[in-house]
Amino acid sequence: MENLSVIGIGRLGLCFSLTLERAGYNVVGCDINEDYVKSVNDKTFDSHEPGVNELLNESKNFTATTNFEKTVEHGELIFVTVRTESEPDGKYDHSQVESVLDTIRALGVQKEKKHLVICSNVNPSYSNQIADRIRRLNWIVSYNPETIAQGTILKNQAQPDCVYIGTETEEAANQIEEAYKKMCTNQPTVHKMDRLSAELTKVSLNCYLTMKISFANAVGDLAIQMGGNPMKILHAVGSDSRINNKYFRYGFGYGGPCFPRDNRAFIRCAEAHGHSAALNKAADQANKEHLDFQVKRVAIEEDKSVPLRVPTVTYKPGVTIIEESQQLELAVRVAKEGYEVVIIESQPVVDQVKELYGDLFKYEVRD
Repeated sequence: MENLSVIGIGRLGLCFSLTLERAGYNVVGCDINEDYVKSVNDKTFDSHEPGVNELLNESKNFTATTNFEKTVEHGELIFVTVRTESEPDGKYDHSQVESVLDTIRALGVQKEKKHLVICSNVNPSYSNQIADRIRRLNWIVSYNPETIAQGTILKNQAQPDCVYIGTETEEAANQIEEAYKKMCTNQPTVHKMDRLSAELTKVSLNCYLTMKISFANAVGDLAIQMGGNPMKILHAVGSDSRINNKYFRYGFGYGGPCFPRDNRAFIRCAEAHGHSAALNKAADQANKEHLDFQVKRVAIEEDKSVPLRVPTVTYKPGVTIIEESQQLELAVRVAKEGYEVVIIESQPVVDQVKELYGDLFKYEVRD
């Protein structure tokens, strides 16, 4: 393979396109926003994701386009990385993927077999539905989720711990594996399975991490309440090889665009098939109770007459994303209780918070 395509070149898709291009592929990325596509092609686009601007400026074999048909014609593998929002009940909204499928159907039957690889978050069993709907148009469908974290996307794509490939033929799985062997600078474990199993693997992985984070914070809260040292306790427990220290430390609860949504999607899927998902529900509840505990600690430890300085309100340090951030929610709740809260953040984050909360806070912009 030499030519690959990526449909949906937002934050994740652009990173994936550039990682593939750096590996030696000729990559075409498709997006519906003409101004955005132009800024990517003339390399004036400015990304907050570390390393993206540098890779974009260095790229020679990556082109962005709004031409869907050109994108399909170009790619021997066509990756779909469009956004799937969450519905009110926690399920994933597939409307952007459905839009891609509508355009695929409009192109009619392909002269040569095409391989569509879904990378977006989806509800388990959705990829099988897609495969059934476009098989007659000479398409094969696979599911290949990415396990990345905002702020380290390029690193995670180049050095994944594991690769999950869900498809229906060994040949299709080998095609995707070939791309990863060329793209990755490490040697990740590759797991080949059916599409449904790959979908369940994706949400299960993140759900386990939410439970691990919630448990660590619950232990830490109890330790603080009783006068113990949460950091030493968790480090000691995590030193056992059966547990591991990754994602096992005391701090803010989980948030951001992945963990909460995958946990809820897993719960909805489990309930639809007669399972309670009790552990997942408990993780969500524990996450909420941990925030309540932290708010109460502010009242115990902080002098209300002294401004409370908050060094970050993103869901984790080093990113500009405030989606479901416990740091921000803590600041909001404390400010509403009468504390003067000073948020110290980068300009892009300050702009987002001001738009949502106006003068609830005072702000200091840092570089």
